[in-house]
Amino acid sequence: MASAPVRVRFCPSPTGNPHVGLVRTALFNWAFARHAKGTLVLRIEDTDAARDSEESYEQLLDSLRWLGLDWDEGPEVGGPHAPYRQSQRMEIYADVAARLQDAGHAYRCYCTTEELDARRDAARAAGKPSGYDGHCRDLTSEQTAAYEAEGRTAIVRFRMPEHPITFNDLVRGELTFTPENVPDYGIVRANGAPLYTLVNPVDDALMEITHVLRGEDLLSSTPRQIALYAALIELGVAKYTPEFGHLPYVMGEGNKKLSKRDPQASLNLYRERGFLPQGLLNYLSLLGWSFSADQDTFTMDEMVAAFEIEDVNANPARFDLKKAEAINADHIRRLDVKTFTEACGPWLRAPHAPWSPENFDQAAWEAIAPHAQTRLTVLSDITANVDFLFLDAPVDDEASWLKAMKEGSDALLLTAREQLAAADWNAEALKNAVLAAGEAHGLKLGKAQAPVRVAVTGRTVGLPLFESLEVLGRDRTLARIDAALAKLGA
Repeated sequence: MASAPVRVRFCPSPTGNPHVGLVRTALFNWAFARHAKGTLVLRIEDTDAARDSEESYEQLLDSLRWLGLDWDEGPEVGGPHAPYRQSQRMEIYADVAARLQDAGHAYRCYCTTEELDARRDAARAAGKPSGYDGHCRDLTSEQTAAYEAEGRTAIVRFRMPEHPITFNDLVRGELTFTPENVPDYGIVRANGAPLYTLVNPVDDALMEITHVLRGEDLLSSTPRQIALYAALIELGVAKYTPEFGHLPYVMGEGNKKLSKRDPQASLNLYRERGFLPQGLLNYLSLLGWSFSADQDTFTMDEMVAAFEIEDVNANPARFDLKKAEAINADHIRRLDVKTFTEACGPWLRAPHAPWSPENFDQAAWEAIAPHAQTRLTVLSDITANVDFLFLDAPVDDEASWLKAMKEGSDALLLTAREQLAAADWNAEALKNAVLAAGEAHGLKLGKAQAPVRVAVTGRTVGLPLFESLEVLGRDRTLARIDAALAKLGA
């Protein structure tokens, strides 16, 4: 297998919204495949009819397309190992399960849930491993007939070898599992439905997957799958056992593993807030891997060139929203102005924009965009930063008003209005006008411009003030200062 071309897979289940841990797994597989000039297979694990949905399936594909994580085989692409949805491969799993039983690698287990629980409790009380005890491993035909005469149903269990299983994890190094810690396990339910423990390695074998990169939570299933691969190789189903690499947990608040239920785990949250795909992927790549000691921001092409699975850290990685936002802001600043202007589009239209569509001025937006680009953390920030241009009046923010409109602000605004009215209408001249107004009242520029900013934009913070006034225009600027003066009773 060492000389086989790299083939990796990403095999999500279409249940609910995609989450960032799932995306990190997809990203590492994608980067590994692209670095090795290999193949990425997208396979959909949709055998849980109670939880899977077509809506989640479509959302999953849409999310991967939005992120730019393309696949070489799978849904919408096809390939030599189709179909790529497990729900369409049931006959394959049934055939393999039957062949495993015929060859003695699997057997029917008639133990009831109550019997299993009782034996587990007894084992725990005796200080022994509480996994399956092999009760049905070697049933005689008479015992089997007796169970079936009782009307018992049976699951199918795989027969684990009675020796330790050792393998080299690409992330964690050499690992050994002893037989008492890896008991026989179920591969087919009593109703005939195949379990993940069967379908996942069978598909990997038939699709000739060379490397399995997946989450740490699946590490305990690896010795089981390695044993199953040995049986599949014997049956001619598999050509080889793939190499395994288990990616570190992503931790959330309170030192707990980030779960689907955590609000910050939802991919949709970041998409709706206006994270750039490359910004989010850049940050997620740092959850267990690093580009270099002194560089956190990089392109996906740079990641692909540098990515080695052996460089992934086995220690848990903490999700840090502030760092994710900072890296996304870096990527926003890297955009050319035209791309940035277009990327902000969704947040300048309904339902995000609070102004009437007819109030939107494309020329004004294009003029202010370069100044906005350096201020944003996420694209959705743009709405509040430029609303002063497209609303009929500045937003009514009482906290900003009270903070800026101190005693004497009316006199300062009167002077500023006079200076602005007489000034050439460009940012430098407008700055000098407010500076002169401040000097007339013994104020430095920072103090002098605060009432002007709130009068014109409604907020104490925002885009560079004088460039904003230039784009807003003379008439609207002066009218808003007049409205503020009237409110102050001046």
